[in-house]
Amino acid sequence: MEENKAVLYSAVQPTNKLTIGNYIGPIKNWVSLQNGYDCFFAVANMHAITVRQNPAELRQRTLELVALYIACGVDPEKCALYVQSHVHEHAELCWVLNTFTYVGEMERMTQFKDKAARHADNINMGLMDYPVLMAADILLYQTDLVPVGLDQRQHVEIARDIAQRFNNAYTPTFKVPEALYMKVGAKICDLLEPAKKMSKSAENPNGSVFLNDDRDTVLRKFKRAVTDSDAQVKFDPENKPGVSNLLSIYSVFSEKSIAEAEADFAGKGYGEFKLAVGEVVADKLAPIQREQAKLLADKDYLNGVLKAGAEKAAFRAGKTLSKVYKKIGFYQI
Repeated sequence: MEENKAVLYSAVQPTNKLTIGNYIGPIKNWVSLQNGYDCFFAVANMHAITVRQNPAELRQRTLELVALYIACGVDPEKCALYVQSHVHEHAELCWVLNTFTYVGEMERMTQFKDKAARHADNINMGLMDYPVLMAADILLYQTDLVPVGLDQRQHVEIARDIAQRFNNAYTPTFKVPEALYMKVGAKICDLLEPAKKMSKSAENPNGSVFLNDDRDTVLRKFKRAVTDSDAQVKFDPENKPGVSNLLSIYSVFSEKSIAEAEADFAGKGYGEFKLAVGEVVADKLAPIQREQAKLLADKDYLNGVLKAGAEKAAFRAGKTLSKVYKKIGFYQI
């Protein structure tokens, strides 16, 4: 890893199937950012267990996600690509940061309230402590930038608050991270309910396009996407949320600007528009799916990538944790 580059950290949970929103949000951006930053990309399996998981499925999805990262263009030679639980410093720093975090702050977190409502039978402390672990993830690497969607803003803000609180209590120890928002596709919405974010855990799977959907399924879902009665392909999120969502998706997958996307469909009907969006998405997903399958057939290679990535991450994380332990007065040998 290069010490003179700004540090960037991001992670995705290995739960459920990933959607094109996950691809447009973190993963595609990782590929474009990995050349300019010192990157740490993780599979966030420690976060995943705040909701009960099938152990065998969690292990399999962890490996599938690593293969997907690489299939999408993440280069293990240019970044630290690793599994969160393979670097014990994440859990250790989280414990320290818990003592700099207030219960009221955690109770106000949107994700805690949402997940507590959906999992009323399992409102565990990990669910509430989720943002502190995320703060530890970020602060361990002296992170400068965290690429996030708009819905993750709260988590970066609490990480900043915790870092500043620790720095004020002792001497400056952590870099205070900044959120990095992408201008296009920052929030990809459900195809059937465009007021909601596209989710890998949505009740109706027809509103989400998954990265492992075959071509026919992708086209079918886009044909059923909600638009409006105006019959004009125009980017206007407030008045035309469904059409604007499809334009954002088309813009990212075709690598055209919103203005260029609008021009492509000037005077054309919604049926032709939705089919074209589906086709450009399906064309992009097919080679990713083939490459992921090829990588999953070589488990030794993937294990080697994860071992090397964990070693890179642990080296940086260990330096930060040692500094933190010294500051708070832990006796070290």
